Amino acid sequence: MTGAGLSSARLSSEHLADVVSLVDDEQWELPSACAGWRVIDVIAHLGALAHEAVEPPAPDPTLPKNRERYHDLRVDERRGWSHAEVVDEWRDFTPRQLEILESAQEPARAGQPVEVPGLGTYPRHLLANTVAFNVLCHLRHDMLAPDGPLPFAVPEETDGLVAPAVAFMLAGLPQMQGPELAATVAEPLVLDLTGPGATTVTVLPAARQDGPLTVRPGALGATRISSTASDFIAWGTTRTPWRDHCRITGDTFAATPFLDCLDII
Repeated sequence: MTGAGLSSARLSSEHLADVVSLVDDEQWELPSACAGWRVIDVIAHLGALAHEAVEPPAPDPTLPKNRERYHDLRVDERRGWSHAEVVDEWRDFTPRQLEILESAQEPARAGQPVEVPGLGTYPRHLLANTVAFNVLCHLRHDMLAPDGPLPFAVPEETDGLVAPAVAFMLAGLPQMQGPELAATVAEPLVLDLTGPGATTVTVLPAARQDGPLTVRPGALGATRISSTASDFIAWGTTRTPWRDHCRITGDTFAATPFLDCLDII
């Protein structure tokens, strides 16, 4: 189970609440580092996710299947809202979302598979890590300087904050892009992440044609991709170019197609 994911989600939400209290009307309208979204739109996105966790909408086959386009749709629905209305939704639903995530850690429910449309299937307890990832990524990489426009400071990253976010990314890596990403991996690629949230895993080629990649703990290959775990959150989501952060040792030509294709949502 991932109580660590719940702790990270709570802590990043607290950091975000501190920042939200400092933002003025002009700053809400600044473009964030998330393409096409203003700072207020980032909060609209997080508020929409929290709202849907608490009050799941009825299935609607007309909604976009692509997860990023779905998020854009939910943000667009809120573009006519005032800043206060957007912030209030986020403040109202986030505590209840965290309560739901806490209940998902109970042993009887923790291992139940949950499909997240467009992102894959995860054990219920890991949903806390999705929120840990979302809030940390949007706050630190989209809203705050140096990549975002806001000049405010938050506490430094720690293992407890970053590791659960990275764990979700690694769980999603074989699922989110499916055969497209699998086709880029012909030999084991070691991903060596350092700093807060440090971990070393190996991305293994698909065992069969059109099968998924596998991510295993440890260094099981000769080609190594090294960066900090914090930077992985930025380049693994294509917010910044991987070439700005990664050092490849071994077969550069084996690693490059994978790095060029990787785009975790």
